[in-house]
Amino acid sequence: MDIAAKLTILADAAKYDASCASSGTDRRHSGPSRPGGGAQGLGSTEGAGICHSYAPDGRCISLLKILLTNACAFDCLYCINRASSNVPRARFTVKEVVKLTLDFYRRNYIEGLFLSSGIVRSADYTMEQVVRVAKSLRLDHGFRGYIHLKTIPDADPALLAEAGLYADRLSINLELPTEAGLSRLAPEKDARAVRRSMATLRGRIDASRAEARAPRFAPAGQSTQMIVGADDSDDRTTLETSANLYGSYRLKRVYYSAFSPIPDASSRLPPKAPPLMREHRLYQADWLMRFYGFSVEEITEAGGMLDLALDPKLAWALRHRGLFPLDVNRASREELLRAPGLGKTTVERILSARRFRALRVEDLKRMRTPLGKALPFLTAADHRPRPGLLDAANLRDRLVPPPRQLALSL
Repeated sequence: MDIAAKLTILADAAKYDASCASSGTDRRHSGPSRPGGGAQGLGSTEGAGICHSYAPDGRCISLLKILLTNACAFDCLYCINRASSNVPRARFTVKEVVKLTLDFYRRNYIEGLFLSSGIVRSADYTMEQVVRVAKSLRLDHGFRGYIHLKTIPDADPALLAEAGLYADRLSINLELPTEAGLSRLAPEKDARAVRRSMATLRGRIDASRAEARAPRFAPAGQSTQMIVGADDSDDRTTLETSANLYGSYRLKRVYYSAFSPIPDASSRLPPKAPPLMREHRLYQADWLMRFYGFSVEEITEAGGMLDLALDPKLAWALRHRGLFPLDVNRASREELLRAPGLGKTTVERILSARRFRALRVEDLKRMRTPLGKALPFLTAADHRPRPGLLDAANLRDRLVPPPRQLALSL
């Protein structure tokens, strides 16, 4: 099989992995390190707008996102590349991945590499092959662009330690929110082994950051992915697992990937995909937990599932109308962060601007505040919500975004 045919198969097979962010690493470039100095390698991590995927038809979306192989010894029921799946198989050699990465970078197609793999022979053998790709790029070719490696939890810890020396980010997919779900749908995987590996990586990352002279180790941290809708876990369970992962292992990101039905699927899997909006709401709720001070219990207190019609902050505000309206000229930062329509940047602008004068609706408009969503919950120098608005039974209906007719591409 030629390399173009392999690329078609293995780029398409990698599309189900969402955990391929490229932010957070240290800055590197290939320019001279001093006046008159020579180039210091190939590539850069300073480019903006990385989109994290590569299409099999040849269109690059910044990261070359591929599997080393889609052959796999495991038979995870939700995975298109499971051992029992009847899909075309392919496998890159280490040299082929290195050559593709360098060739695509030189053509300005990509800014880095995201490399994962099915498990062949053993976890150690597969992890060794993945590490060899990153090691060759860094040491043999001076590649200074972004590298994200998907690690194998059951692999020798020494291989994970070596991977962190060459990769900007490492990720280990937890796959499902509960051990029970993983045991039922992927009995060959061990959730405890995943967590042990995460703990090992956290220790090495922390040690690298604590000691100035320590070798760099995965400077962009570690991430994971959970599949949404493959088992019966509700949104509260999923977010509780995420909160635990952030707190215990200092993950940079938890990614959520809506389950996609696969050919010849097991009867233990749901017959159809969950709404994509569910995945979107989980990302919004995750953001509220990490940056806005919300707890899982607050976000999901109305039940185990998030409201698909409203973003989680607006849904929370409607359940707590007695805390509103907030005065934009007097409310604290923590209070303003809980107001619908106010993001962190807008809140900082409000806090800065109100030091000089009382803010009016026009000021909020200049800050690009979505007034239709925000004004029912705010007061300003020239605005108060009309009496009874916050208590109106139809307020929720008024705030639900109207349905949109999507365009049909022909």
